[in-house]
Amino acid sequence: MSALICGSLAYDTIMVFPDQFKNHILPDKVHILNVSFLVPRMRREFGGCAGNIAYNLKLLGGDPLPMATVGQDFGPYRTHLEACGIRLDCVRVFEDQFTPQCFITTDLDNNQITAFHPGAMSNSHSNHVRDVAGVSFGIVAPDGRDGMLQNSKEFAELGIPFIFDPGQAMPLFNGEELRAFIEQADYVVVNDYESNLLQTRTGWDEKQIVSRVKAYITTLGPRGAIIHTPEETYTIPPAYERRVTDPTGCGDAFRAGLIFGIEKGYDWLTIGRMGNLMGALKVEHPGTQNQRFDYAEFAEQFRQQFGYAL
Repeated sequence: MSALICGSLAYDTIMVFPDQFKNHILPDKVHILNVSFLVPRMRREFGGCAGNIAYNLKLLGGDPLPMATVGQDFGPYRTHLEACGIRLDCVRVFEDQFTPQCFITTDLDNNQITAFHPGAMSNSHSNHVRDVAGVSFGIVAPDGRDGMLQNSKEFAELGIPFIFDPGQAMPLFNGEELRAFIEQADYVVVNDYESNLLQTRTGWDEKQIVSRVKAYITTLGPRGAIIHTPEETYTIPPAYERRVTDPTGCGDAFRAGLIFGIEKGYDWLTIGRMGNLMGALKVEHPGTQNQRFDYAEFAEQFRQQFGYAL
């Protein structure tokens, strides 16, 4: 059975400005801002939440099925995913649009200027969960607003367990809509900032959210994670990376570990540790889909870090 990964497939164009933005922006002239930054270093990465989660889940030996809408320029990304053995049955191409893309410029102080073009993602509602056979689990990750609302509703109607992962899409929804997502979902995954924002937007505190799901999971960066269930709260220790190269995409790697662990029926401490280890292995590499390992290598890393075998 497959895990249906609903979210975006996107290109990330990452540029480095070898100076500081503040040296080229006049504070008293921002109302007539007109600046240009020379960026000698640039790389293009495959990204988007659905792509990142699917890629990491495939490394573990799972069967991810990304569901997304893309554009006329999807060819290189298609070749990459096919080479990874990831099925694209639920990826729909709109030839008159572009694949979603993010343009990120970072200066020497790690300040960032980001532009995001949603492109074909605006048509995410053209795909339907109800049209996909053989799905045993799912996730509603950041995507087009209408698509997220529709996918959550259809997962719930079909009785397919799924994770609600609002991420950077949270500002798209009001409190009533976020409460509906939580009521429909089996699991909610957020980072610590998003957790506070979700509680503020919904008017529900932590206990009220936990009472409506099987698990409310909050990632804490280098401090690990915390998993609240109606019965118990689990503090999950971090996994340790050998080097820190690029944290981009660690959250998506964590979610892949969660999905795999939940599907395999592991206990919550083990599931959380799997998520943390996936994030640590990702942070050692640039971009979101450049780490390489198989399940046997992952299991050995797990044994070394946590002292027991999967």
